[in-house]
Amino acid sequence: MKTYTYEKSRELFKRALKVVPGGVYGHLGPAEGCFMPVDAFPFFASRAQGAYFWDADGNRFIDYMCAFGPNILGYNDPDVDAAAHAQLKEGNCASLPTAKMVEFGELMTDTVEMADWAFFCKNGGDTTAFAIMIARAATGRKKIVLTRGGYHGVAPWTQKAGHPGITPEDVANNLYAEFGDYAALERLFTENRGEIACFMATPYHHPVFEDNRLPPDGYWKKVRELCTREGVVLAVDDVRCGFRLDTRGSDAHYGFKADLECFCKALANGWNVSALCGTDALRDAAASIMYTGSYWLSAAPIAAAVACVTKMRRIDSAKICLEKGTKLTEGLAAAGKAHGFNLVVSGEPSMWFMRIADDPDFDHHQAWVAECVRRGVYFTNHHNLFINTAVSDEDIRFTLEIADEAFAAVKRDGPLSARKGWQS
Repeated sequence: MKTYTYEKSRELFKRALKVVPGGVYGHLGPAEGCFMPVDAFPFFASRAQGAYFWDADGNRFIDYMCAFGPNILGYNDPDVDAAAHAQLKEGNCASLPTAKMVEFGELMTDTVEMADWAFFCKNGGDTTAFAIMIARAATGRKKIVLTRGGYHGVAPWTQKAGHPGITPEDVANNLYAEFGDYAALERLFTENRGEIACFMATPYHHPVFEDNRLPPDGYWKKVRELCTREGVVLAVDDVRCGFRLDTRGSDAHYGFKADLECFCKALANGWNVSALCGTDALRDAAASIMYTGSYWLSAAPIAAAVACVTKMRRIDSAKICLEKGTKLTEGLAAAGKAHGFNLVVSGEPSMWFMRIADDPDFDHHQAWVAECVRRGVYFTNHHNLFINTAVSDEDIRFTLEIADEAFAAVKRDGPLSARKGWQS
């Protein structure tokens, strides 16, 4: 298949560099390491529909990043967008919340198994920060326990001392444990007894640049018992996994009950709203905190979320994503094997991580991802991938054809380090 070129993207990037720090920032910035080699990737999209987006040059991609998670039902889902547009005609931001806030709260508490109440923000990081504040307000304690390598947003407390803009004081009350190591977690709780407000973790461990890890058998049950015994709030960051594993919440999926659970990403299929759900025991602590934002109760995204959650429940989006993800990842591994590559797939099939084995610098893997992207299958090389319900069997068939062609190209041309001046 002919490979894509990106002349318009490059021109836009030159313009962006003059007015935006870094040109494009965050995960999507070429300087952030997502794009290796840089010339294999587009930088700007022009439109999106269903399972696809088109870049500024008109190239179409089957999108397995799903906007880094928000696309769960397919871009521009008609039911979700119709609900948002109908609400826009009535009003969006006003001096008071609309009835949609109440409707959304009722829906979330009826959907998320652990939820007695819900609080709405805009970003996943809004909810994780609020969860920490609630835990501290409820317990009167300072320290929090996080899993090493976990990701909970970009606020200073989520980062590491020494990173640009982060001071030692920002993370002075953070403690760290390896995900899945219950014995180490228990020791940490014992060493800091009476000082820990919260243990926050993702339902399973999905860091970058390394295999994702599912919870060991019995891990979450023991963690739940430990937190209860020690008076520590158990907060689950379900921002990334939420609704792709189970519409009841990922804690329900793994058989335990969180005290606080953070949602964003798939919550409204791309409309900007997030939610923190909690138990009755923490209701008063949540209500006691001054925490708000200029657009947090804008009605159109909330209307979109109501439609999205309702539809995810009706079609069982988590089941669909699991089935499609399993079919895709098994096919990708088989394509690699046919060319002598061991493609290791980890995490859950609906939100998986993959890498080529015996490739410590991701040299072969980056080359393979680049070959896929240049042919219209959009992966990134070190982040987990996402499935959405709009991906069709034909999309999966096409993806596997491209994967096979890309593996053949890497077998023929070698890893990136062997391709001096590699270009289109």
